[in-house]
Amino acid sequence: MKKVIRYLRFSRLGQSNGSIEAQQLCTDQWITFNNAELVDTFIDIGKSARTFDRPDFIRLQKFILKHYQKVDYLLVDQLDRFSRNAGEALTTVKDLQSSYGIQVVSATEGITFDYDTPGSFFRAGLQFLLAEEDNINRSIKIRKGLYTAKVQEGRHLHRTPPFGYRKNGIGKKSHLVIHEDEAKIVRFIYENYLHGMPLYVIKKEVHDMGFNRKSNMAVENILRNPVYAGLLKVEPFKEFPGGLFPGIHEPLIDKETWRAIQSKINKPIKERVILDEELPLRGVLKCHCGNPLTGAPSRSKTGRYFYYYKCRLSKHNNISAIKAHEQLLATLSLMRLPEQIINEIIKHCQAHINKGLRSNRLKIITQQELVFEIEKKLSAVEEKWIMNEISKDSFEKWYSEYSNKLNSLRESIEKLKYQVDKAINILEQNLDLLVDMKHIYKQAALLQKRELIRMIFDDNLYYENGIYKTPTLISALQHHFLFRKEGGYLLYEKSGI
Repeated sequence: MKKVIRYLRFSRLGQSNGSIEAQQLCTDQWITFNNAELVDTFIDIGKSARTFDRPDFIRLQKFILKHYQKVDYLLVDQLDRFSRNAGEALTTVKDLQSSYGIQVVSATEGITFDYDTPGSFFRAGLQFLLAEEDNINRSIKIRKGLYTAKVQEGRHLHRTPPFGYRKNGIGKKSHLVIHEDEAKIVRFIYENYLHGMPLYVIKKEVHDMGFNRKSNMAVENILRNPVYAGLLKVEPFKEFPGGLFPGIHEPLIDKETWRAIQSKINKPIKERVILDEELPLRGVLKCHCGNPLTGAPSRSKTGRYFYYYKCRLSKHNNISAIKAHEQLLATLSLMRLPEQIINEIIKHCQAHINKGLRSNRLKIITQQELVFEIEKKLSAVEEKWIMNEISKDSFEKWYSEYSNKLNSLRESIEKLKYQVDKAINILEQNLDLLVDMKHIYKQAALLQKRELIRMIFDDNLYYENGIYKTPTLISALQHHFLFRKEGGYLLYEKSGI
């Protein structure tokens, strides 16, 4: 009696021409008619026939390696269930027969493919080629349908809607609708990134707002996704162009904002800047022509060095670093955070201190309980010594150990109490400095100074005719900058973007 192993594959549950029942019935009939014995069955569900990298087909191969001497045939419903890649399939059929003596049988077509019989192998090759051609035609129809649905109908076809939207409707009537709670977070991301808030701060803020996407690039992906501007990204199809096309869904932001964000994200890689404590603005401050200012020292006749910021174009800026730094500090001294942000700073600081206070109180209570326990043990030792129940050596040993522990605990309790009081005093004494831009800049390290200036002016700080200029200013300072044109510090001309 011939031994048979069976392989079934269907792309999805319930499909009419390849369901489990139909394939099993057809192969069962072949087994009965040919009086064969079924050794084992391998079934792949929802796996493409374009590759043999399928879980049960891999199990089938391992089974053959181990038990090939007990198997005569590999039974399939029809060849397109086996594979739609003609070259790879023919190689597999050939190897099964030449290496293991196993022939592939198509139950529906009633054909046993024999590599040693030219006509049989030719028919196998033809069947595989027809299956591959059918696969290509299907792919073309699917891609054409996707292109039409996106370009002409403006439909978002992904199963999972983007954050900020929900799917409404079924089939061709399916469309995106705004989920307002999530949409607020998306708008917050766009608005604050455009106005210079660092990404790490945005990520922390939106997490606190309820942003639940776990990917490290989740915020960046939202900033790059054209769906939020009412656009759909479409791949080219044959002679038809790809690109961005309008969708039928309601946008969360306007197209101009989205394009400004893309421009900001895709800024060209900046030239390498050598960091120098004497020239903190090198590469950060720009000439009125748009070129980042470089910087270098110049040696005087007395041998003393003076530093200058320079544009690479002749007859443009050549600024004394001393003057530039004095003007910058004078500019920063005119900047004040709004009362709302100051209150938020106070609130967060107090909350942090209170959190530490609660933690310290718990530690103090725990350590006071330990003090009480050790005092009891120390009294017990003294009592035993008085009652002559322990030796002098034992008494001195335990008395010393418990006394040391008590002193250590009492000292720790005093430190905990002092730390909380000190933190409160420091906050009260230095609160004004926390909102003083000039003080923050002067106390910052070199890299922090550079990042602070980039953030405040959204990387748009220029120098022209002896004065700083900027079209952008961080939103928190826009309405709280004490503008003094006569001071010759900064000319702020708000951008219309």
